[in-house]
Amino acid sequence: MMTQIINGRIIKDGKITEGELWFADGKILCPCEAEKLGMPDQVIDAKGNYVSAGFIDLHLHGGGGYDFLDGTEEAFEGAAAFHAKHGTTAMCPTATSGEFEATLEMFRSYKAIKEKDRLGSDFIGLHMEGPYFALSQKGAQDPRYVRDPDPAEYERFLNATDDIVRWSVAPERDKGYAFAKALTARGISVAAAHTDANCRQMLEAAENGYTHMTHFYSCMKGVERVNGMRIAGAIEAAYLSDDITVEIIADGMHLPYELLQMVYKLKGADRTALVTDAMRGAGMPEGIETVLGKLDNGLPCRIERGVAWMLDGQAFAGSVATTDRLVRTMVAAGIPLVDAVKMASETPAKMAKCSTKGTLDAGKDADIVIFDENINMQHVFVRGKQIV
Repeated sequence: MMTQIINGRIIKDGKITEGELWFADGKILCPCEAEKLGMPDQVIDAKGNYVSAGFIDLHLHGGGGYDFLDGTEEAFEGAAAFHAKHGTTAMCPTATSGEFEATLEMFRSYKAIKEKDRLGSDFIGLHMEGPYFALSQKGAQDPRYVRDPDPAEYERFLNATDDIVRWSVAPERDKGYAFAKALTARGISVAAAHTDANCRQMLEAAENGYTHMTHFYSCMKGVERVNGMRIAGAIEAAYLSDDITVEIIADGMHLPYELLQMVYKLKGADRTALVTDAMRGAGMPEGIETVLGKLDNGLPCRIERGVAWMLDGQAFAGSVATTDRLVRTMVAAGIPLVDAVKMASETPAKMAKCSTKGTLDAGKDADIVIFDENINMQHVFVRGKQIV
């Protein structure tokens, strides 16, 4: 069946143009291909709204009341269905630091559901966030599970699944970068996160595989004074090195507008991805208490002011953002819409080495979102299947 989208403002190749878009059999068509197929079976009037490639979330733990560490197919399906309604057409389900067996159960559920026919975001690989972090930068990671990399353990993880596409680690805990080497040998992207590394350590780590920084600014050092001397941190390393890419939680809470503007100015839309880092509380009402991580033993937290807080109110416990909110926040911060969309689609697709998604080019998956001036979703398609 061929579908034609008319009267849209198409966001493509860094421009906004008025035009049409065609897709069939889950793929975007070029005009000549559409012409050969004849009249469309379905016509969708975009009514002057924006049409862009679907959004890709490289880092999220759940949403809609589900966490991937719950380890059930229901959790994967429920979170993917929830986020798809907000424009996320592809995602990397993320495991936070937790019990070893719970993580293996997550692997099994992911494998079972990833190819099933369902309505929701596509899964493009697993993201391991932890457990090899600096305890001093644990953030909302459960300290019971934070530890050093152990080859006997991580080889068990790696042998249990071939679905891991990225792993976030504190590089200073990776002695001799043995872990990074094991990951890169398997084609897994290595990122720095929850780290006490200073600038020089981070630059050295970048030369040894750590070429991405997870939730930039969160749980990592900036410039500090040590015995009266200023020491640059991991944050400054990202600005110094063009080889380091970053992701930011652009929910309007984790980073103020000024920092969003600075990341955009210095790293640019080609090296910056927008991520939600959403936990199960995404979509839950304000004031409700929930847990970060596995439902039966995760960390208690509360949803207030558009973010999850630890119960003592002293620190964030995670994000409750959706990808439409990320784009909306970046635009409100003064970033051009075409670049905000790029950071939510094309750039994360490249970071995930996902060649079938991220743009509206012919031959790509028909992952398409249509949204209004306020980034409210009017229509969402995942490989041509209509979600909204």
